[in-house]
Amino acid sequence: MSLDQLIQKCKSNDTKAQSELYQLFSSKLFSVSLKYSSSYAEAEDNLQDAFITVFDKIKQYKNKGSFEGWLKRITINTALQRYRSQKVFDIINEDAIAEEEIEIDEDDVSIDFLLKCIQDLPDRYRLVFNLYVLDGFSHKEIADMLAITTGTTKSNLARARQLLKAKVTEHKMGLNTQSL
Repeated sequence: MSLDQLIQKCKSNDTKAQSELYQLFSSKLFSVSLKYSSSYAEAEDNLQDAFITVFDKIKQYKNKGSFEGWLKRITINTALQRYRSQKVFDIINEDAIAEEEIEIDEDDVSIDFLLKCIQDLPDRYRLVFNLYVLDGFSHKEIADMLAITTGTTKSNLARARQLLKAKVTEHKMGLNTQSL
């Protein structure tokens, strides 16, 4: 069955088609959910909630654009929904923000270490970092998604980069002392 046929059957509330759609996209969307969740269990909950939303709103999908992109957007928004009502973001004067790029030598740290560092960031920093760096959203888009100011997104991104840089530096120092 083609994806278009599967979508049509899901629009008719066909539970077999819904199950097939879930099997087709759940692993890919789980990785998206995990980026925006503070734990594995929370990511699982967010994924389930995202699929409930998908099946509830699938009639609104008009076969324009990427269906996978539509699913990803719902998954991200579902995860972000948990944080919108919470006051997890630091409000900082926009003029005081200096964006700093971080250069990381791939020989010094593994991708698994970096992903763990990102996952360990406080929610407000992890969300903005993932949206901006990993998914390419603009500060304006992030501000709209999270109902915060662009200054807040910039400050949270800057703080996330500082924390990641500190963790990478600390890790590299540990490696250097081990080799002595």
